[in-house]
Amino acid sequence: MSSEAQDSTQYVHHHLTNMPWSHPFLQQKLGAFGVLNLDTLVVSFILGSLFSIFFYVMARRATSGVPSKLQSVVEILFEFVQKQVKDTFHGSNPLIAPLALTIFVWIFLMNLMDLIPVDLFPTVLHSVGVPYWRMVPTTDLNLTFAMSLSVFGLILYYNVKEKGFLGFAKELILHPFPSVWLAPINLPLSIVHELAKPVSLALRLFGNLFAGEVIFVLIALFPIWWLQWILGLPWAIFHILIILIQSFIFMTLTVVYLSLAHEAH
Repeated sequence: MSSEAQDSTQYVHHHLTNMPWSHPFLQQKLGAFGVLNLDTLVVSFILGSLFSIFFYVMARRATSGVPSKLQSVVEILFEFVQKQVKDTFHGSNPLIAPLALTIFVWIFLMNLMDLIPVDLFPTVLHSVGVPYWRMVPTTDLNLTFAMSLSVFGLILYYNVKEKGFLGFAKELILHPFPSVWLAPINLPLSIVHELAKPVSLALRLFGNLFAGEVIFVLIALFPIWWLQWILGLPWAIFHILIILIQSFIFMTLTVVYLSLAHEAH
């Protein structure tokens, strides 16, 4: 934050602004698409790396005897995700369970950053010359759409791989009305139905986490510290449920969509 006194609008705007970075060449060639949100990339990369390293180390140290507390946590989490995949995914694909586990844990860790006091990192980083910094990557629409479009790419890939191009095309033109004469109606409906998958995944995650971040910022505007605690603590406890639920929903819908991609209709 700047050293000058900020009014409420400036304060909220500051805390909801990402740290932009762009190379002149990229900005010249790509325009707005050449601007990267540095805070989103750095925080998501660090959390993803920590998750990967931690699970790798725990897998290497896993024992068949009495497990450690950390191993027990990892096993519970692994079995939980494996059960959800087994109940939801009707097919055989070794990628689905690891993908579901990665999505659930990675999104949960990124959502968890919303519980860090909103002024902590912006204040610390401002002292070293960083004007803006947002700690919650999932409040950046660019990241949620990047994840949902990655899932959408897998959906299209497995639709074509499992059903063949012609089989997938038949589904698009013969659904929801099983008549070739209604293909001009079926095709637009099917395209909208498919495009709604990544859009709903991205907007649902972004909307819930962005709203939560805004509420934390508004609570931080109260001038009395104990009032901030009285209002912030219950919301933080409730927000833990939102963090878990949004991670679970994104994971579950991903598995459901990939399951549909493996099934012929």
